Amino acid sequence: MTNAGQIVAAIREMAATKNLSPEEMNELIKEGITAGLARIFGPNVRPEIEIDEASGEIDMVVLKRVVEEVEDPSAEISLEKAQWDDPTFEVGDVMEIPVDFSEFGWNAVTAVKQRIIQLVREGERDRIRDEFQDRVGELLSGEVQQNERGKIVVMLNLARDADAIIPWKDQNPRERFRQGDPIRAVLKKVDETPKGPRLILSRADPLFVESLFRLEVPEIYQGIVEIKARAREVGGRTKIAVSSRDESIDPVGACVGLKGSRVQAVVSELGGERIDIVPWHPDPEIFARRALAPARVSKVISDPERMVVTAIVDEDQLSLAIGRNGQNVRLASQLIGWQIDLYGSREWLERGADQALFGSGGDDGGMETSDFPLDELGLEDPTLAALTTAGYSTFLDIIDLDRPDLEKIEGLDEGGVDEVMETIEELTVEEEILEEAVPAEEEAPLAEDVAEEATESAEVEATEAEPAQVEEAVEEESRK
Repeated sequence: MTNAGQIVAAIREMAATKNLSPEEMNELIKEGITAGLARIFGPNVRPEIEIDEASGEIDMVVLKRVVEEVEDPSAEISLEKAQWDDPTFEVGDVMEIPVDFSEFGWNAVTAVKQRIIQLVREGERDRIRDEFQDRVGELLSGEVQQNERGKIVVMLNLARDADAIIPWKDQNPRERFRQGDPIRAVLKKVDETPKGPRLILSRADPLFVESLFRLEVPEIYQGIVEIKARAREVGGRTKIAVSSRDESIDPVGACVGLKGSRVQAVVSELGGERIDIVPWHPDPEIFARRALAPARVSKVISDPERMVVTAIVDEDQLSLAIGRNGQNVRLASQLIGWQIDLYGSREWLERGADQALFGSGGDDGGMETSDFPLDELGLEDPTLAALTTAGYSTFLDIIDLDRPDLEKIEGLDEGGVDEVMETIEELTVEEEILEEAVPAEEEAPLAEDVAEEATESAEVEATEAEPAQVEEAVEEESRK
């Protein structure tokens, strides 16, 4: 059985390159030979295969049941043929037919080869799937194999047979990689494809920044310091919020490192991307103040129902709080998970004066929005019902309507039109009166030294004041 020995040697060589165990290799051989025997005898063949571990020799027999009339030649043999070999055979007995490799023709050998290759591939796919499906968020390293239609194909160091790519949307637009360059990326997900599992890597996901800090900061790896939130605009800026389970360890200092060594290592890997590290806090108002760093926030007002935070900053801090193209406030909002409405102190004071007619100061001295439901206008029930049916629910919905617009509303008679027009007119006149009164109020100084600052308005004083003075000015303005 020289052919058998050569086949076993070839399979063993392949098994060594694929890191297969002897048991797995033997199963491959048996599955492959079974596929070859199926080509010779038929699809329902029942083989018995024994492999000599020492010599590599293979013994094969095919089992066939003895029957009166053969319906399945691959699994049955007629009583007449069976008795030619041994007259003692009876119906129901099982006949063993020895098979030699010399009986394997081209088709059978090809079937053996294809089946073994198929099983090896399936084994590799299962191994890759089992190895990586629980490693999402982990940092992987490898080598750039090629750039293919915008995606980077990566050969991983520890799993060279794995199909790993970085799609263009998960790349940093500021980076360029060539074939053979070393590369690191975070495992974003494992995709199932017709060709098997595909590893999707990313250098743009916030998880990449988190995995780099886990690599550089031992306290994060040990679980002492935790990254509670993260927000990133790839190539521009990243914000992370950290907390410590040990009161003696400063989470921000641990991430920054001695003379900034740890954070600088992360920045270098990100190609110079700016990183803001802030201490996390469960209170959204305190967290919002910290998230807007490096800007100093004078006052914060939160609306838990709407998950909105209103932040007020000095005029000289406004551009810093907003950031380039709104990047700082946008990332801060993503970091805390709340909407952040940002105002300069001057705009906030003007906004408070404009809304004095319709809103009252909240608990924190802020002004509510100038819009309000129509049922607070004191309109007659038929008029209110007609407006509601037409889709108008707040004052701002109707403030710009003219008489012809109102006359088109179904169910609104002439008296109702007059009532709505008079209401809009009345409120508009009162608002104009209030606007005329605002300059007079602005002449009232907010500083302690009235004699020296009598010529300065409240909004100028608020602009130049310290954060505590701005907060005091806002509350005083709200009380008015």
